[in-house]
Amino acid sequence: MPSLPRLVITGASGFLARYVMRALKTRYRLIAIDRHPRAENQVPWETDVEWHQVDLGDEGQTRKVFQRIAADGGAQVMLHLAAFYDFTGEDHPEYQRTNVEGLGYVLEGCRNLGLEQLVFASSVAACPFPRPGEAITERTPPEGDHRYAQTKKIGEAMLAEYQDSFRPVIVRFAAMFSDWCEYPPLYHFLGTWLSSGWNARMLGGRGGSAVPYLHVRDAAVFVRTVIEKRAMLEPCEILNASPDGAISHEQLFYAATQEHFGSLSRPLHMPRLLCRPGMMMLDRLGKILGERPFERPWMAEYIDKKLVVDSSYSRERLGWEPRPRLDILHRMPFLIENLKTDPVEWERRNRQMMELRRLHPNLRLYQLLQDYREEITERFAELLSTEDARKAMPGYQQLGEEEHRWNHRMILRNLLHSVRTRRKGLFMAYCRDLAERRAEAGFEAAEVIYAFGMLHRACHDVLMKVAEERGLAGELHDAVIKTIRFGVDQVEMVYEAVQGRTVELPAQVSAAVGAARTVDVGLSANRGGS
Repeated sequence: MPSLPRLVITGASGFLARYVMRALKTRYRLIAIDRHPRAENQVPWETDVEWHQVDLGDEGQTRKVFQRIAADGGAQVMLHLAAFYDFTGEDHPEYQRTNVEGLGYVLEGCRNLGLEQLVFASSVAACPFPRPGEAITERTPPEGDHRYAQTKKIGEAMLAEYQDSFRPVIVRFAAMFSDWCEYPPLYHFLGTWLSSGWNARMLGGRGGSAVPYLHVRDAAVFVRTVIEKRAMLEPCEILNASPDGAISHEQLFYAATQEHFGSLSRPLHMPRLLCRPGMMMLDRLGKILGERPFERPWMAEYIDKKLVVDSSYSRERLGWEPRPRLDILHRMPFLIENLKTDPVEWERRNRQMMELRRLHPNLRLYQLLQDYREEITERFAELLSTEDARKAMPGYQQLGEEEHRWNHRMILRNLLHSVRTRRKGLFMAYCRDLAERRAEAGFEAAEVIYAFGMLHRACHDVLMKVAEERGLAGELHDAVIKTIRFGVDQVEMVYEAVQGRTVELPAQVSAAVGAARTVDVGLSANRGGS
C-alpha cells in the first residue's frame, strides 16, 4: 500500500493496539513495534502490518528500528502505546526502563521520521483522586502517588522537549474493557462475586470505590478521531478518553449478580479499617502457599475513593462521544453471556491480559542478565584461566586477550538474544556456526564443549541465588542453563559430522560437563518460582 500514509505503533500486541490497528488498517500503512513476535499475539493476519520485534528498553535495538523506518520513508503518525503497569504495587525496575528510558529512546528515534503527530498514551489513573464533589479534567496534573503515575508525569514533561520536531498529544484513557472483560481488576471482581466462595458477596468499605470505564471499541474510535483531527490540536494538548463520572464496585456488583443469578444479591460490606489487615493476612498466606491473591495491601488505601472524571472539554474539542450502548453497565449482560456460553475463551482472553500486564519471566530474566553481565563475564574469564582449563583447552591458549574478550561478548550477546525472544534455536544456530569455525581452525571438540561447560557454571554461580530470591530459578533453568546444554549438543553434532565419528571427551572435560549437567538436573527438580 505505497500510497497510504505510514503510522508507527508501539506496544502493538497490547489490548488497545489490536483494536486500533483494525480501525486504521485501510487508512494507513501500519508499522508495528512490540517486544513479542507477531505469531504470539492476536493481531489478525489479514491486517497488513510491518512487524518489528524490539525491546524499547534496549537503546541499540530501538535506534536501529527507527533508523530503518526513517530510511524507508519515515512516518506521519506515531502511537506510543507501550508501557509497563502491574497491580502488585511494587516499584518494579521496568517502570523506569520502559516507561521513562524506553520513551526517551522512542522520542529520539522519532526526530528523523518527519512526524506530524505523536500520540502518547497515559491514563486518568495517573491523576490523584479528586476531592468529594470535584472531578479530574484535562488540566489535572498527573500527580498520583503510584509509580505508574510518576512515570507518566515524567513522560509528559519529556514530550514538551520535542515540540520543535513533531506535535505531541497526550491521551489519558479510562479503564478499558471489552465484552469479554479483559480488564484484570474487573475480571478478578467478577470471578469472586459470581463464585460460591466465602467472600463472594463481600465489598470493601461501602462499595464506593469507583473508576470510569471505556469500551475498547470506543477507545479505538477516540484514537482514530485524534489522528484525523491532528492538524487542529495544540502541541502537548491533553485529552481524556473517558466518559464522565465513575462507576462504583457496588454498581458493578448489582449489575453482574443480577444478570448471572437472575435475582438481586445483597453485598456484605467490610469496614474499611478491617480491609488492610485482612488483605495483609491473605497476602502472607498466599506467599506461603505460593499463589498470592490479586488484591494486595496497598489497594486498601483506595477503598471508597472515586476517580470521577469530567471529559466535557475533550468531547467538545473532538466532537466525540462514548456510545451509550457501550457503557459498562449496559454491556454487563454481554459480558455475563460470554462468560456463561464460552468460559474457556473467557479464561483464555483474561489470563492473557493478566500476563500482558505483567512482565513475562523471560524478560525479567533478560534484565537480570543485563544487570549481572559484567559479573558473568568476569566469572567466565576466571574459570577459563584456571590450570584445569588451560590443560583442557590448549588451542584457546593461542588466542590473544582481545579475541578472548570479543568471544565472551559474542557468546553472551547471543545467549541474551535467545533469552529475550524465548528462542533457543537462535543460540543453537550460533553454536553450530561457532563449532564449524573452530573445527576449521583445528580446535578439538573437547575444547569448545569445555568452554560452554564453564559458561554454564558461570551463569549458575552468579545468578542462581538472586534468581531464587526473585522467583526466577525455573526460568533460569529453562532459558539459560538448558539453552547452553542444547548448544553443547549442537557442537557435538557438528564435530561428529566433520570427523565422521562420535565425539569422545577426555575425562577432565566429561567431569566438567557432567558437573554442569548435575546442576541442571538439580534445578530441574526444584523449579519453583517461575
